[in-house]
Amino acid sequence: MFKNIVLAYDGSEFSLRALQRAKAIAERFEATLWLVHVFRNPSDLLGYTDFEKLYAKRKSAAQATLDDANQKLGRTTFPVKVELKEGHETELILKVAENCKADLIVMGTRGLGAVKGLLVGSVSRKVIHYAECPVMVVH
Repeated sequence: MFKNIVLAYDGSEFSLRALQRAKAIAERFEATLWLVHVFRNPSDLLGYTDFEKLYAKRKSAAQATLDDANQKLGRTTFPVKVELKEGHETELILKVAENCKADLIVMGTRGLGAVKGLLVGSVSRKVIHYAECPVMVVH
């Protein structure tokens, strides 16, 4: 039923739960799991003398988040493709899903965004709205 599953991971508690759910589904269907983490370019700081350092720090933190997710997956019986993307979260999650012909996108209800307490975060809400495949939002 599922051949390609996209897991949007940001390091939050909810994305860890999504990781566990996506892993179980990928194991059951022997699907390829596309582990995706998107980080924002600090373009709002463009022009500052330390821009390059800030960018490198943000990219390094993003890679660490992705490495952490890959470690939490552990040994798998299914293929895992890792995608570190820079830019707008919703657009890039949907682009990865489109490119890999995803049958399912799995993500947490809320991420690490500034606004807490909402049942469904803005990124997950937009992915649900625009995705061309089913979206599983894990609470």
